[in-house]
Amino acid sequence: MATQRFLTLDDVAEILNVSWSQAYALVRRKELIAIQIGGRGQWRVETDELERFIQQKYAEARAGVVEAAAEDTEVDTPR
Repeated sequence: MATQRFLTLDDVAEILNVSWSQAYALVRRKELIAIQIGGRGQWRVETDELERFIQQKYAEARAGVVEAAAEDTEVDTPR
């Protein structure tokens, strides 16, 4: 069986373990790229875009950890 190319927002919400409205908010804020099919709000997210989004969030988390560690190691110098 072939892998699905597109996911519904219900699918995205389930994969990310968030609510449908949280998944829709990611699309509205353009954090997660989606296309609208038809005129009734039928949003579809390409599986590659969802994976890109997830990898970006991991990169942001890693950068935050590195940034926090750097702040912890900084020494205040007397002025």
